[in-house]
Amino acid sequence: MGAGPAKESKTTYREALREALRDALRADDRVFLMGEDVGRYGGCFGVSLGLLEEFGPDRIRDTPLSESAFVGAGIGAALSGMRPIVEIMTVNFSLLALDQILNNAATLLHMSGGQLPVPLVIRMTTGAGRQLAAQHSHSLEGWYAHIPGIRVVAPATIEDARGMLAPALADPDPVLIFEHGGLYNVSGDLGPAAAPADLDHAAVRRPGTDVSLITYGGSLPKTLGAADELAAEDISAEVVDLRTLRPLDIETVTASVARTHRAVVVDEGWRTGSLAAEVSARIAEESLYELDAPVERVCGAECPMPYARRLEEAALPQTAGIVAAAHRTVD
Repeated sequence: MGAGPAKESKTTYREALREALRDALRADDRVFLMGEDVGRYGGCFGVSLGLLEEFGPDRIRDTPLSESAFVGAGIGAALSGMRPIVEIMTVNFSLLALDQILNNAATLLHMSGGQLPVPLVIRMTTGAGRQLAAQHSHSLEGWYAHIPGIRVVAPATIEDARGMLAPALADPDPVLIFEHGGLYNVSGDLGPAAAPADLDHAAVRRPGTDVSLITYGGSLPKTLGAADELAAEDISAEVVDLRTLRPLDIETVTASVARTHRAVVVDEGWRTGSLAAEVSARIAEESLYELDAPVERVCGAECPMPYARRLEEAALPQTAGIVAAAHRTVD
């Protein structure tokens, strides 16, 4: 008897990220991982657990607590022909390396007339919901999506957690991967041969006809939950996962708006100057006459992230707020 089709198995978002790292390290000797506590400790969020024992300290490198230094070292390694993966513990701490990311990684190809590509991948945890307070909980990926010269991606599913790293490493430009901390323990089915993710296009996670709910990253589960609640009220919500925040796939967004004629943008970041503001502006520029109602935004509260659980929940976009915003567009 021939072998049957390969079965899917339960895995977590964290484990999918780890398998993507393992695949990359096995496939290319130029790939190595560096960052704070990625070795013996197994990563601050457990993503690299076991990789030091498998690949050794030359390829799983613990670094000093200096984001500017080890991101700079990653840029140098990329310029020298390596394929470094740099892990920054949280997005808040990435600000200590912003000079390296903005003034070096994002600009060297342009300033050298195409002579100095920087094939660097930087991974970092973003987002709140885990009671880690203001210095570990903000969603700043919209800031990085403002910078030309880099690609910014936000895996929101187990499939994308597994599939985004390989094409990111193949990209000649720097790629920043934002992993939402609230997704690490999410589990689901993943096939044994996960395909590389499409980094150029957004994904319609749920089709609909009455309103487009546009989101990314850690807000996707809440948005899908809102779509379920709306469906119980006979409101058909289409859910669009942006996936790549720079460059934006605005064509998928406007195609969705053309089908539903209403839009709600969900973004855990602060409302002022947010990624949600950019998406809303693009919809207004390109799909104004498709709209039957103003674009709604559901964003994080304009304050440092609170520590207390109930205050943290109040500061974040929640399913009820997304449902209410959808009702405002439909009603």
